[in-house]
Amino acid sequence: MKPLNPPFGSFSNKNIWIIGASSGIGEACAKHFSKNGANLILSARRLDALKALAASCASSSIGPSHIQVVAMDVDDSHSVKRAAELALTHWQKIDLLLFVSGVYEPMRADDFEFAKALKTLNTNLLGPMRVLGETLPKFIEQGEGHIAIVASVAGYSGLPKSLAYGPSKAALINFTESLYYDLHPKGVGVHLISPGFVATAATAINDFHMPALITPEVAANAIAHGLERGEFEIHFPKRFTYFLKLLRIMPYRIYFWALHRFVNT
Repeated sequence: MKPLNPPFGSFSNKNIWIIGASSGIGEACAKHFSKNGANLILSARRLDALKALAASCASSSIGPSHIQVVAMDVDDSHSVKRAAELALTHWQKIDLLLFVSGVYEPMRADDFEFAKALKTLNTNLLGPMRVLGETLPKFIEQGEGHIAIVASVAGYSGLPKSLAYGPSKAALINFTESLYYDLHPKGVGVHLISPGFVATAATAINDFHMPALITPEVAANAIAHGLERGEFEIHFPKRFTYFLKLLRIMPYRIYFWALHRFVNT
């Protein structure tokens, strides 16, 4: 079956901007792309971590790739605007914008805090909207390139401890689907990335068993493979994500029963 996006193909000499590159999935993707000869702009709030990552990527690159560091806070419109101006000035074309930045705050009804929920929505949903508000004109002008947004399987349906995180990712899934509908006719690829549990600093705070837990390196390989193939939704690990996809379409009586059994187990 024909992929929904143009295949990204080789990463060699491609211009890739990773937002949220300082740790976890973003860091692993930066290392994977640089090893395959990509030119990178690395963005996040922690400048020291970005500089260390840039040095590591430069030393492992297979070719003369160019790596730049641009600090950015996705919660701050002025910071986003400044970073976008630097990135768009640095390159005539962006081949891939990969948005990974996000926050995770486990929350249930008996400890719900609106301020934390607002922070989660501001970063996870409004963060990518801020960035795309500055960069969409460039992609439309190019008539090519790829935009990849990391959501989560937590956005598929309501889950325990996910009163703010889940809704932020559900909205991000909807946003990315709408973005695809508008940009596909213009030649711009859009990719929705839906990871399951990945071993990062964020998930390390969980006090429950995380089924099918994978490393950031495995996640980066899955993302790269999906981009190369032109997939719209890149979801992994499949043994977990397909279960949640099936659960999502079940009647609520079955859904809540299965979720209760699954969580308690």
